[in-house]
Amino acid sequence: MTQEINPPVRKQATSYDVARLAGVSQSAVSRVFKSGASASAKMRKRVLAAATEIGYRPNAIARGLITQRSNMVGVVISRMTNLYYPELLVQLTQAFSERGIRVLLFTLEHESEINVVLEQTLQYQVDGIVTAAILTPAQIDMLSAAGIPVVLYNRQAKHGQAAAVRCDQETGEAWLVAQLIASDHKRFAIISGPQDSTVSMERTGGALRHLSDLGIGDVTVVAGDYSYESGHQGLLEVHRRLGALPDAIIAANDAMAIGCIDAARHRLGVDVPESLSVVGFDGIGASRYAAYRLTTVQQPVARMTQATVEMLLQRIAQPDFGHEQRVFQGTPVRGHSARLS
Repeated sequence: MTQEINPPVRKQATSYDVARLAGVSQSAVSRVFKSGASASAKMRKRVLAAATEIGYRPNAIARGLITQRSNMVGVVISRMTNLYYPELLVQLTQAFSERGIRVLLFTLEHESEINVVLEQTLQYQVDGIVTAAILTPAQIDMLSAAGIPVVLYNRQAKHGQAAAVRCDQETGEAWLVAQLIASDHKRFAIISGPQDSTVSMERTGGALRHLSDLGIGDVTVVAGDYSYESGHQGLLEVHRRLGALPDAIIAANDAMAIGCIDAARHRLGVDVPESLSVVGFDGIGASRYAAYRLTTVQQPVARMTQATVEMLLQRIAQPDFGHEQRVFQGTPVRGHSARLS
C-alpha cells in the first residue's frame, strides 16, 4: 500500500518577518504598506526588497480585523447610469483607491430593486455606501442602525435623513425651457426617463412646471428608459400620437435626445434643428459629437464625485457628522440641436 505524502504547507510570511530581514521595526513595515503614511525613500526601498525576497504581501482582511474596518465601500448604481456615466465610476474608484479604500460595485436594473442590493452590501460589511438610487426612510434607518454611513449621489433625501450630493435639475430645466420659449417654440413634447427614477421625475416635472408658468399647458409626454433606443422610439410615438411633430422635444437625458435626433433625421426625414429642436440633460461625451452638438445642461461630475467621496469619508471617521446636502449647478450648453435666437 502506497502512503500518500502531502507536501508541507508553506508558512505565510508576516510583517514581523519582513521587519527582521530589513532590520527595521514592524511599525516601519506597516507605514511602508499603508497608503498615505510617511516613510523615507531609503526605508521604503529596504522594506520592499525584504518583502519581495520572502514573498510577503499585506493581508487586507487581517488589517481590517485589527482596525474594525473593511476598507471597502459599496457603490450602488443603476445599469443606465453605469452605461452613460462611465466617468462617474472611474472617478469614484480612483478617489477611494488613493485613500486605500476599495470599491464594491452593485448594479441595479431598476431603482426599485435597491432593497435586495442593500442586503448584499451588509453581508460584505462595507464601511460606507454611495448610492445613485433613492432610499426610503426605513432603508436609511436600517443602515444607520448597522453603523453604515450613506451618501446619496444625484438624489435628494426626503426630510434630510441622509447626506446627499446632487445637481440642480430644476434650474437646468428652467434654462432649457426659457431658451426654447424665447426662440418662439410653441408646441412641446417630453421624453421622460424610467418611472421609478427620481432624477427623471425632477427633470420632467421641472420642465412641465416651467412650461406651464410660461403659458404652455398642452404637452405630450412619452415614457423612455434613458436609453438611446427609447429616445428613438419616443420620437416616433410622439409623431404617432400627434400626427405631426412639435416644435421642440425635451428629453430627460442626452442619450435619449441623441436617439430622438437620429429618428427624426433617418426615419422621418426631418431636419434638426431647422424643423425640430431637441434638448437633453447631462453633458455626456457623445453630446459633443459633431453629428449632434446637443443643447443640454452639463452636470459637474468631477466636482460632485469629489464631494461625495469627502462626505462619505467624513462620516466613516465621524459617525455623528450631520446630514449635509450639497447642490451643484449644471453648466448650460448652447449646442446646435435646437434652433435658438
